[in-house]
Amino acid sequence: MRLELVQDWMTREVITVGPDILLSDAHNLMTTHAIRRLPVVENGRLAGIVTYGDIRSARPSTANNLNIWEMQYVMAQLVVAEIMTPNPMTVWEDTTVGEAAQTLLKHKIGSLPVVSREASLVGIITESDIFRLVARDWRRAEDESTEPYARYSR
Repeated sequence: MRLELVQDWMTREVITVGPDILLSDAHNLMTTHAIRRLPVVENGRLAGIVTYGDIRSARPSTANNLNIWEMQYVMAQLVVAEIMTPNPMTVWEDTTVGEAAQTLLKHKIGSLPVVSREASLVGIITESDIFRLVARDWRRAEDESTEPYARYSR
């Protein structure tokens, strides 16, 4: 089996936002494109990442002293820079998928922006991308095998 590289499994057409985009606009982008992560790019370089969970967590608690209009006003002013994870962990295109998967597991995160050696964003690899690789290899193994899979006996 050859070593699989991030560049072969990452998403290259990455939707990004700037740090000054309103949280509501970032949420709408995620909903429209059915994505859970948005890399934040400033001056051509990766500045951070914001996730759907970050946006969900930024919603005000009902246990506060603000009335509904005050809460809506506060939420309407929030920008991505206020809740993003700055300087997120990244990988290079020539990182192996195994190394990327170990990083995701170790740090309990769901994605890694992929950057060039010059620190510009070139893609993103997610746990779903890695799962696609595993599913493909599993399917290949099933097709090539003449023996049934071993089953655990009770």
